[in-house]
Amino acid sequence: MDPTFAIKFFGALFAIMNPVTNLPIFLSVTDGASPALRRTIALKVATFTAVMGLAAALAGTQILKLFGISVDDLRVAGGLVVLMFAFNMLHGEGSSSHHGSEAEQSGFPDPAAVAFYPLTFPILMGPGTITTMILFSTRAQGLADWAVYFAVFAAVVAGVAVVFSLAGRIGAHLSGTARVIMSRLMGMILAAIAIEMIFGGAKALLPGLAG
Repeated sequence: MDPTFAIKFFGALFAIMNPVTNLPIFLSVTDGASPALRRTIALKVATFTAVMGLAAALAGTQILKLFGISVDDLRVAGGLVVLMFAFNMLHGEGSSSHHGSEAEQSGFPDPAAVAFYPLTFPILMGPGTITTMILFSTRAQGLADWAVYFAVFAAVVAGVAVVFSLAGRIGAHLSGTARVIMSRLMGMILAAIAIEMIFGGAKALLPGLAG
C-alpha cells in the first residue's frame, strides 16, 4: 500500500467537500429552519453523500468503460476540473459547477427540501468530488487499500454531518477571516493534487513526456 495514499485522498476530498467553507451555504439555504430541522437535514445530507460516494467508487470505472473513456483520460480531464475548482478557492470565488449558477441559487427549494439538492448535489458531490472518488478508487489495490479508502471517505462524511449538525453554534464563532484562510489553504493543496492528476494522466497517454 502506498503510504501517501490516505493522505492525498483525504487532502483532496476534504479540500473539495470542506464542511467549514461550505457552512455559510448550509446556513443560507436552511435559513429559518429550527436547530432540530437543521440536524435532520445534516444527517440526510451525510446519508445521500455516502450513497453517491459509494456509487462513484464502486461503479465509476465501469461507467467510464461503457463510454470508452480510460482512467488516464479522466485523470487529465478531471484534474483540469479540480484545478479550476482550486483556482476558484484561491480567488475566493464560488464554483458554479458545485455551488450552482446565480439563477439556480435563486431557485433553491425551501429549507426542508434542500438535503439532496443543492447540499448533497452539486455542492458536496459535484463533478470535482465524483472525479476524485473515481480516480482514487483506481489506485486501491487489495483489501487494505479499499479499507483505507472507505475509512477516509467515512471520516470526511462524518465531519460533514458533525459540522452541519452544529451549524448554528459553529457559524456564530467562525469568523470570515478564518473561513478565508481555510479556503485559500485548501485551494493550494487541491491545486497541487490536481497538477499531479493532470501530469500523471498526460504521461500515461503521451509516454514521451516521461522522458
